Amino acid sequence: MTKLLILGNVWPEPNSSAAGSRMLQLMDTFLSEDWQITFASPAAESEHRFEFEKLGVIKANIEINSQSFDTFVSELKPDIVLFDRFIMEEQFGWRVAQYCPEALRLLETVDLHCLREARQHALKQQREFTRTDLFNDIAKREIASILRCDLSLLISSYEVTLLTDYFKVDKNLLLWLPFMIEPVTDRLQQSLPPFEQRQNFITIGNFRHPPNWDAVLFLKQTIWPLIHNKLPQTEMHIYGSYPPPKAIQLHKPEQGFYIKGWAESAEEVIKNARVCLAPLRFGAGIKGKLFDAMQYGTPSITTDIGAESMHGNLNWNGFIKNSPENFSEAAIKLYNDKNLWLTKQNNGFKLINTLYNKNTHRASLLEKLQVIKIGLKEHRLNNFYGSMLQHHTLKSTQYMAQWIEAKNRLNQD
Repeated sequence: MTKLLILGNVWPEPNSSAAGSRMLQLMDTFLSEDWQITFASPAAESEHRFEFEKLGVIKANIEINSQSFDTFVSELKPDIVLFDRFIMEEQFGWRVAQYCPEALRLLETVDLHCLREARQHALKQQREFTRTDLFNDIAKREIASILRCDLSLLISSYEVTLLTDYFKVDKNLLLWLPFMIEPVTDRLQQSLPPFEQRQNFITIGNFRHPPNWDAVLFLKQTIWPLIHNKLPQTEMHIYGSYPPPKAIQLHKPEQGFYIKGWAESAEEVIKNARVCLAPLRFGAGIKGKLFDAMQYGTPSITTDIGAESMHGNLNWNGFIKNSPENFSEAAIKLYNDKNLWLTKQNNGFKLINTLYNKNTHRASLLEKLQVIKIGLKEHRLNNFYGSMLQHHTLKSTQYMAQWIEAKNRLNQD
């Protein structure tokens, strides 16, 4: 039996974020192969944490900068260690390399943080994103982490190209792995609420995620007034976990703008809305809210960044518009035109069933891991830069962690 250790930056919350859903998809893939999975995290448990123990996954609490992890991982002896985001590899990668050198090191990037940071920086300065923005300090850390690992999972094909063309990362260290779900069957499509039974606009996303918060502000201040002026009887419903006070202050029923907060079921609120709005101005990866909208038959309006790497050469399930005026006009048109709405809805079903087939992508992942595991020694010999970074990181990070550990011990005494 293959032993997999997942080191999570946070506990999975599939109802709060696309990253949480993605982690559950990965777990499901490995459980289907009868792997023994242990999920460990140093994070505090949240109220919305998914109880993966019901699936047979073992839960473990770990500490950062502590020798207790060395004992934990040595006793577990995992065959594969999956780091959830590069910051977990930074924290625990050297320990895994030292105490479980034969374990395959797998990195789940979630999205490229350096790309998201670069786009956010450019937006703040009110200018176009450039290649110079991309070469930031986060990129240096993130690319180093990718090189130290045996394989990194990229949810966005655009980010695979970015890594190979801009950063010259060996393609053998990368695997494009988008969302993996069951097809949207004819029966499921027919069970969804029809056009006439749906009403209002919706957006959904964790308020702690900067691109989501920016999109909510952009909606409230710029886009929604244009829509509401033409459709005064409609409402804009904003769902998402962890709404801060500044978000609650945007709740203005008299303007048709509602901050709804946490949704017990994303499916229920999305499938009963007529149109999903996602005016994302920066970000990376692929967007869970737009994926869910397609899955539940809700056409969407988004931006180039929102739709990035999500539809290949297929038609979008709504419209892709970047200016507030074009965005609002498309939203109004889609909301009122049933035939157009049905066409866009069908585009979404086709997208899901063509590009996100669970069985196809599962097979690709498992085959890649098997090939690397069998030839792990040769695979690492072909990654000299990764070995070099691992050597230096083992020294610098190890000594820093040990210094922090010693300091914490003295403070406790």
